[in-house]
Amino acid sequence: MNAFIWILAIFIFLLDRFSKIFVLQNLELNESVKIIKNIFYLTLVHNTGAAFGIFKDQTLFFIIISILAVITIVIYIKKFSNIPPAIKIGLALILGGALGNIVDRLCFGYVVDFLDFKIWPVFNIADSAITVGTFLLIVNLMTKRQVGN
Repeated sequence: MNAFIWILAIFIFLLDRFSKIFVLQNLELNESVKIIKNIFYLTLVHNTGAAFGIFKDQTLFFIIISILAVITIVIYIKKFSNIPPAIKIGLALILGGALGNIVDRLCFGYVVDFLDFKIWPVFNIADSAITVGTFLLIVNLMTKRQVGN
């Protein structure tokens, strides 16, 4: 059974939602709060684009792409019961993260970003989950191809 995927996806979604709610209630737009001096800040920004702010103001496009990704992942999970652990984790992270950012785009027209390391564009928990999940899927695919050769 793939209950693990659903539990992890829901956990990521809720962690993302609650963190964004906290930031929205406690910071003004573009306000930055030092957590670790010169290393880590909470900075509230509105991102109308994709990762790193590319493709700004393409909200409808990103909603459609995200919904298609969610549907594809759900179909895959339902169709295949024997999914390797790394793939399960990767899919769950992408699913939870995509749902978190879809809610932002539908509710606000932009994604709420707030994790700021000053040397990297500001991002959120959903972005992190999607990135890690995608990395796990890519590594798994590369590893499987090498083993098969």
